[in-house]
Amino acid sequence: MANTTVRGALAIHGQNPQFLVETVIRNRIYESTYWKERCFALTAETLIDQAIAMRHIGGVYGNQRPTEFLCLLLKLLQIQPEKEILVEYLQADEFKYLRALAAMYIRMTFSTAEVYELLEPLLKDFRKLRYRTMTGYSLTYIDEFVDQLLNDERVCDIILPRIAKRAILEENGERNQCGRPEPESREESQHKRPYAVRGRLAIRLAQPVAVAVSFRLEVALSVAQSKYIAR
Repeated sequence: MANTTVRGALAIHGQNPQFLVETVIRNRIYESTYWKERCFALTAETLIDQAIAMRHIGGVYGNQRPTEFLCLLLKLLQIQPEKEILVEYLQADEFKYLRALAAMYIRMTFSTAEVYELLEPLLKDFRKLRYRTMTGYSLTYIDEFVDQLLNDERVCDIILPRIAKRAILEENGERNQCGRPEPESREESQHKRPYAVRGRLAIRLAQPVAVAVSFRLEVALSVAQSKYIAR
């Protein structure tokens, strides 16, 4: 069925991955036109087109209507892509809304140590994001969004699973303090070279199975990027 979690999916925090989205919001997503028309039969590869077409993030708006961002987040929870694919999403820095989507999913489903390891480098990404609220749009930045993911209990109207504080991980030796990015201002970042638009993602993974997954995603991202640039 269209709303059923993929067979063989692993439980996340002891429950069906889709149940990480509250029942009321989840049902709103299932009833939405975007879910029925754009999210049906999406895979980890075909979801990329929808993600890079997004123009904002956010939770619900208007009469409790879910944003495209929430719909694609639930779809990821439904199909549960391999971790290697989510890392590739996150590292595709030319697509900032795909990166934001991956960051949200990683925050909800990965272990605490992995969350800090993967998301803290994004605190140096100062690009703008449009955020849709109940009353309209506001402006935020990727670093602010990631900071909310690491510190707030609710983001984009989703209650986030609890994670340990960074200081506790450091005390337990699970997270080295040297991994934390150095603070940097947005003014300083403006003098750096802009993000390069890559024709293909570099294969970053060494193990054979992971390389195969990365290669498939690399090709899909290349095709999606060509469509994006042609618009």
